[in-house]
Amino acid sequence: MIIAVFPGQGSQTPGFLSPWLELDGARERLAAYSEQAGVDLIAAGTEWDADRIRDTSVAQPLIVAASLLSWGALGDRSSSSVSGVAGHSVGEIAALAASGVLSDDDALRLVGLRGRAMAEAAAAVETGMSAVVGGDEQAVLERLDALGLTPANYNGGGQIVAAGELPALAELASEAPRGARVIPLQVAGAFHTRFMEPAVETLRAAAADVAVSEPSTTLWTNSDGSVVSDGRRALDLVVAQVASPVRWDRCMASFAEHGVTGIIEMSPAGALTGLAKRALRGTPTVAVKTPDDLDAAVSLLKEDQA
Repeated sequence: MIIAVFPGQGSQTPGFLSPWLELDGARERLAAYSEQAGVDLIAAGTEWDADRIRDTSVAQPLIVAASLLSWGALGDRSSSSVSGVAGHSVGEIAALAASGVLSDDDALRLVGLRGRAMAEAAAAVETGMSAVVGGDEQAVLERLDALGLTPANYNGGGQIVAAGELPALAELASEAPRGARVIPLQVAGAFHTRFMEPAVETLRAAAADVAVSEPSTTLWTNSDGSVVSDGRRALDLVVAQVASPVRWDRCMASFAEHGVTGIIEMSPAGALTGLAKRALRGTPTVAVKTPDDLDAAVSLLKEDQA
């Protein structure tokens, strides 16, 4: 059982879209995505520097657009299909489109709105996020609670992302839990926490008018790692997830329970295959960073169905 996974915010790097524009039809598709998202995605993915593409209102549609572009390219090259999809944080919107719950146009329209709404919510209070790598999980959680921080992402593989106000994050870094490293993340706010509740309301109102279909393949949710078979519920969970923790650890546990035998991470890839190598040891992975990686993804699909 081979699945595709879609990365979240922070996976983008300057110029990463450039090789993708060499594919037939890619520029036209990105131009259409740009119109829906309200962002010049071609310029963002090829010309803008790290600071500009770190902006939440840019990063989120840029990542989803890249994921769907690489997803379409994989489909063009392979007659074999994946058996399931999942996305990390904003990557869930790409997963909804890949599974047929949303159209690509609606996915880009919603992610553009999501990015703007979360950026606005983040501007209200100075907050941020830091990855806590290693250490005893219970001790890490107790330390976060004592500082008034929220475990926003349970990423598995010994990594929890803490989110909250900047002074508390600074204190966490200065006195990290025993055996843990604290790595500040280059994001604009405390995503997946109560600070994002205004963005949830904005996105919920917009999502109410969006047409949805039932998933055409197995679809996992970040809310608890379970499989979701109802399209409307899947979208509702993605909306609520803006202010709720990402349980990628439970997604990976569920992958194992469902017999996943390989993982293909769509562009901009690398983060999720890295987590899988630690939490799902021995499971083959392919990170599709450029079109040159598509052949390896196709080979993995063929091996699984041989």
